[in-house]
Amino acid sequence: MRLTRCQAALAAAITLNLLVLFYVSWLQHQPRNSRARGPRRASAAGPRVTILVREFEAFDNAVPELVDSFLQQDPAQPLVVAADTLPYPPLALPRIPNVRLALLQPALDRPAAASRPETYVTTEFVALVPDGARAEAPGQLERMVEALRVGKARLVAAPVATANPARCLALNVSLREWTARYGAAPAAPRCDALDGDAVVLLRARDLFNLSAPLARPVSTSLFLQTSLRGWAVQLLDLTFAAARQPPLTTAHARWKAEREGRARRAALLRALGIRLVSWEGGRLEWFGCNKETTRCFGTVVGDTPAYLYEERWTPPCCLRALRETARYVVGVLEAAGVRYWLEGGSLLGAARHGDIIPWDYDVDLGIYLEDVGNCEQLRGAEAGSVVDERGFVWEKAVEGDFFRVQYSESNHLHVDLWPFYPRNGVMTKDTWLDHQQDVEFPEHFLQPLVPLPFAGFVAQAPNNYRRFLELKFGPGVIENPQYPNPALLSLTGSG
Repeated sequence: MRLTRCQAALAAAITLNLLVLFYVSWLQHQPRNSRARGPRRASAAGPRVTILVREFEAFDNAVPELVDSFLQQDPAQPLVVAADTLPYPPLALPRIPNVRLALLQPALDRPAAASRPETYVTTEFVALVPDGARAEAPGQLERMVEALRVGKARLVAAPVATANPARCLALNVSLREWTARYGAAPAAPRCDALDGDAVVLLRARDLFNLSAPLARPVSTSLFLQTSLRGWAVQLLDLTFAAARQPPLTTAHARWKAEREGRARRAALLRALGIRLVSWEGGRLEWFGCNKETTRCFGTVVGDTPAYLYEERWTPPCCLRALRETARYVVGVLEAAGVRYWLEGGSLLGAARHGDIIPWDYDVDLGIYLEDVGNCEQLRGAEAGSVVDERGFVWEKAVEGDFFRVQYSESNHLHVDLWPFYPRNGVMTKDTWLDHQQDVEFPEHFLQPLVPLPFAGFVAQAPNNYRRFLELKFGPGVIENPQYPNPALLSLTGSG
């Protein structure tokens, strides 16, 4: 069968159309940046980095300028702006598929995945970009990716040319002590944390394996978590530009941002279990209990406070309050002529540490029962609770015939005062609580009393306190620390 010239032309046209359709279909399934032309093309494989914007104030920000600057470098650049709730005033973001607004607070009308930031990130790397930054030079993200690939640090960072550019810090986080300690970085530009404005790049899987990947303030949260894991950050020799119209330019906006930032930071540190921050230079910042709050732990069961089960020791704010209360009570007793001595675990702490045992939750003092009448506060406590001029609460304990001095009406950290009296040369008392150390002892340990450093001051202690402690706790007790109830929880067994 022979084709006519007309039939051949028709067949050729059909074939050409099919080839064009096939090419267009193939092209549409390629990443957008692979179809780009000119100097803005990111890479043949598509963007490897998602820009994640989390640290900004809804009431005053430069987020639209930030987003536009990265789109100018690559129109296909994935960008995610993350906020707890819908920002107001609304953000003027481009309505294009690669720019997403992620709301992290769960809502009744949205699926669970919508409130998880990892839902919006499909690239290998994430760049955490603070408000006030902008991309101005091409290739900066690619340079950061290559630095992360070839280096030993788990994070790389580039400072932003604001009034507060990033600098390296050392950071040590002790969960057991509820403490974060900052200092000068000994090996900058490789460091534990950053202070100041920076773009931080890391692998997406690393970011989203953190327990609180986007908690605010982002820099504080991120580096507390990464330094605890031993991840270093490398501060690179490249700089991102500052916004042409920077946020927070008015005094009122700065005041509002600082106020809300302090509140977020305090809430974050409490949530992460950090009660004390020691800053470079030695300044201390406390985030735990005080006289106006309740204490950091609840009722103690079996002599084993809840924090021990979390493999933590006494929160530092509680130790500070116990030291303050003990110093004050001792001062009152000495001024009133009441004979007292360190008892039980408090004497053990003085002998072992010169301080309260790091996991103890109260202070114990013995007193002579016959001296109670010498002290106005103790006489008042016989009749009911007494709040003195310093806010300490003196009262009779509900558990038995002894006294308790609480840090405040709100905060029940306390010093227990145990009234002893001599009987045939042996010191005894009327209330016994079935503690290991709760035993009678010869009065000669108190004749005379001896000074012993304790909790930042000098207190009175039994003479030959080693024998005194071994009588109460057993041989070798000073050298062999143990939790108060090893049957419930062992110090060595807790790791």
